[in-house]
Amino acid sequence: MPLSKNIQNKMRDLKSHFPTEQALLIPLLHALQEEHGWISLENMKEAASFLNLPLMKVREVVSFYTMFNQKPIGKIHLQICTNISCWLKGADHLLECAEKKLKIKSGETTEDGKFTISKVECLGSCGTAPVLQMNEEYFENLSADHLNELLKKWELELNEGKTHLGKVQL
Repeated sequence: MPLSKNIQNKMRDLKSHFPTEQALLIPLLHALQEEHGWISLENMKEAASFLNLPLMKVREVVSFYTMFNQKPIGKIHLQICTNISCWLKGADHLLECAEKKLKIKSGETTEDGKFTISKVECLGSCGTAPVLQMNEEYFENLSADHLNELLKKWELELNEGKTHLGKVQL
């Protein structure tokens, strides 16, 4: 299946701002993920074909960056930083709280497709550790109590049909 016309047009508009076609790979992967919610092997093949790159080059980039999802994720993607600054400030406890509350482990999605939990290496906010990224929104200096409040709030908002959580249109 070829790339959507929307993505093709975006990439053609961006092309003049990049020195090579290969330099368009990350913006193209972002566009694919935005459109599909994750990047499948088929999407990687489409990207490789569109940019005239070997499939392995695309797979290397997708597998290297944790921002690219290689399988479907929940409507709310909780990314918990577990790097040293966040770990020292209790990120491991936050991860345990989220796993217990949602009854899933890191790397899993709830059966209802609402939540996914991921451990990530760094969210670039060491001075405000511990940090959680929910979809595209950051929550810093997070405590277990605040995390539990947020989880309740997001569950309620999803149940009410709210479609704009964490700066992402669902």
